[in-house]
Amino acid sequence: PGFRSLVTAREIHFESIYADIVDRAYLPPLRELSPAQEAAAKAVEEALGGTVETHGEEFFLTNSHGSLEFMLVAEGLRKLALLWLLIRNGSLAPASVLFWDEPEANLNPKMIGPLINVLLMLQRDGLQVFLATHDYVVLKELDLQRDDGDQVLYHALYHDEDSGGIKCSPSDDLTGLHPNAITETFADLYDRDVRRVLGG
Repeated sequence: PGFRSLVTAREIHFESIYADIVDRAYLPPLRELSPAQEAAAKAVEEALGGTVETHGEEFFLTNSHGSLEFMLVAEGLRKLALLWLLIRNGSLAPASVLFWDEPEANLNPKMIGPLINVLLMLQRDGLQVFLATHDYVVLKELDLQRDDGDQVLYHALYHDEDSGGIKCSPSDDLTGLHPNAITETFADLYDRDVRRVLGG
């Protein structure tokens, strides 16, 4: 509360993206959503176990147990709640773009599946989504949940030892992504665990 007026009146060290996202979060909901937006919002509600209400400049997660102010809600759930608000008010509409850096941060691993489901639903409705992740579960959920018609492209950014620069390796299939430090590290972890269980 008070953040928007502070940003407007004072020189403070916050990136403009914070003010932009807060402004969008306060937008009132649309009267009507597309069927895809309605389904995506409903899926987020199920993951959250409730909806979001705004009182003045404060957000509350509301469910059958009552209303809980955002400051008392886990960070991962606040991210899902913000996603719900942006779907409901039309900020995440067809032909718009969502950039999300490490969506897995502070999110209970059980919530990653529902999150990827919602993002794929929005993608099918025309939203373009850019995700940056270091998480195997995010990658694998995306791989398992995508349909043949989904437009998904993976990019591996890596340091090229020969040129000394950063290179990008794209693939439309997770198994074709090389180099892939995420799956390589997960496979190494699994192999070491198996070796330990089998006694070397």
